[in-house]
Amino acid sequence: MKGIMRFGRKGKLSPRFIGPFEVLERVGLVAYCLALPPTLSSIHNVFHVLMLRKYVTDPSNVVDYEPLQLNDNLIYQEKPIEILAREVKTLRHREIAFVKIVWHYHQLKKPPGSERMR
Repeated sequence: MKGIMRFGRKGKLSPRFIGPFEVLERVGLVAYCLALPPTLSSIHNVFHVLMLRKYVTDPSNVVDYEPLQLNDNLIYQEKPIEILAREVKTLRHREIAFVKIVWHYHQLKKPPGSERMR
């Protein structure tokens, strides 16, 4: 399956495991039927036990979300809150401006251990 486009990425950037998914039933001695979402409807839902991994719950994996305010067309407007950093990189004959912005509906992700780095 090398070089095949899987889950939106090709080659070594394709994810090794996706999920977690609910196990519906055991099929035979070493196969399990999974509840896959409609986006993966082109994939057969029975997998060998060696292709599965046990999901260990981790409280840091919980995603906090804000409810979006959608228009009648089911579209939301993103609004910038503040500019955190600006940087200009020079590549031979061209200058590229980089701007780091905090958006209204996106949370700022802190690197692990940043609380201790004071």
